[in-house]
Amino acid sequence: MTGRPDMTMNSWERSRVAATTLCLYIMKIYVANDRRYEKMKYNHVGRSGLKFPAVSFGFWHNFGNNGNYDNMKELCHTAFDAGITQFDLANNYGPPYGMAETNLGRILKEDFQPYRDELVITSKAGYDMWAGPYGDWGSRKYLTASLDQSLKRLELEYVDIFYHHRMDPETPLEETMEALAQIVRSGKALYAGISNYDKINTEKAISIMKELHCPLIVNQRRYSVFDRAIEEDGVKRFCRENGMGIIAFSPLAQGLLTDKYLHGIPADSRIARDVRYINRDALTPERISQIRKLNEIAGERGQTLAEMALSWILKDGDVCSVLIGASKPEQILENVKIVENTSFTEEELRHIDEICRQGE
Repeated sequence: MTGRPDMTMNSWERSRVAATTLCLYIMKIYVANDRRYEKMKYNHVGRSGLKFPAVSFGFWHNFGNNGNYDNMKELCHTAFDAGITQFDLANNYGPPYGMAETNLGRILKEDFQPYRDELVITSKAGYDMWAGPYGDWGSRKYLTASLDQSLKRLELEYVDIFYHHRMDPETPLEETMEALAQIVRSGKALYAGISNYDKINTEKAISIMKELHCPLIVNQRRYSVFDRAIEEDGVKRFCRENGMGIIAFSPLAQGLLTDKYLHGIPADSRIARDVRYINRDALTPERISQIRKLNEIAGERGQTLAEMALSWILKDGDVCSVLIGASKPEQILENVKIVENTSFTEEELRHIDEICRQGE
């Protein structure tokens, strides 16, 4: 949606704004919705001054060569128009590796240059990216080289947050953290974060970065109704107590926490295509039964199952943002509605927990 005239304007001003907007539309120049900040909620990331939108947009899927570029642009427009200010990437998002950053870089250049300071652009390195011993894990050489490549693909001078994407059992944690601190000092990233770190390594990383006077502000972890690992290993509570934010990815369990599989497997679903990270084995009869019961609770709340699953992530304030993916603009518009209802009764939470424990 493009900008809309403010009804407090006089008739001449409204006509001028409408005419300008129409010209820009005809020229296909993107103009952001001037009411984009009215409904979205923004939460501090731990004790930092940075705020995340309650809903952030992830580029893990749908932004590689397997996607349509015009649709990618529409997804970005829809997200930003809805108040989603954070675009989350990693060096190896694609396919092929790097293509999501390349496509976003093109979109940023074409449509978002006037809005760069309103966006939080993040990237990560830690998984395999290029051949040989220097394109993986957590060495200073890999992290520094990877970010330089990411900035070229994104056509940016800096990213807002740079994450180490996963724990490295071989590289000393001090080296990895020193690399992140140096990257922040260089101005190539404004903040440092970690992803997929458990409680023990999160605690060690925070301690090292305190000595380096470069705080880690966020840990990105998988979290959903079906995946409670951050509760079980204690990192959720630890981050809250130590001023670190948490942003949750895979909040819909790769699409399981939606109503799309209640009547079979759609031909255009990721399970049907049997792509990486999700397969038909995940849809056991027990899992389908759980999904049906959760869907009933969502209906009683006046939400879709996806909306309820996302709302559940934000229920206690320990998670500052939830990462969504989308293949269609309308999915984004549905998901952002969760900010209107993230409260649950004790009975609802108890019932959800009972359903999720079935079959353990």
